[in-house]
Amino acid sequence: MNLNNLKPAKGSVKQRKRVGRGEGSGHGGTSTRGHKGAKSRSGYKSKIGFEGGQMPLQRRVPKFGFRNANRVAYKGINLDTLQELVDRKNLESVTPQILVDNGLAGKHDLVKILGRGELTSKIDVSAHKFSASAKSAIEANGGTATEL
Repeated sequence: MNLNNLKPAKGSVKQRKRVGRGEGSGHGGTSTRGHKGAKSRSGYKSKIGFEGGQMPLQRRVPKFGFRNANRVAYKGINLDTLQELVDRKNLESVTPQILVDNGLAGKHDLVKILGRGELTSKIDVSAHKFSASAKSAIEANGGTATEL
């Protein structure tokens, strides 16, 4: 191996379109940019959402309402869903980690237990929040509802 026979590994170098190298190359003249207009000029860069002067979508769509930056969003899990999980997995206690492992909540979700459905098993549930009906239903079956 000498310096005169070194070459890059096969497939590592792609053939580039060489523009502006004369008419004979097929990419001379306008250098594949077409005629006139902003896109043919050097330094062209459009803004995000620019639609060629047409009113952009983010300005056409009406804005309304209010979004509270301090809102705390909870992932709601109903009692019937909990009962189904307990029957399927044969559990005695339910924690947010168990809900995450079974795909009922996300890793960073705050969990709130809601009162829809019926609970027949005695289970200990720990979650970030409970509705009053869910808490009473859990405690009526002899379980405990622990807020984290």
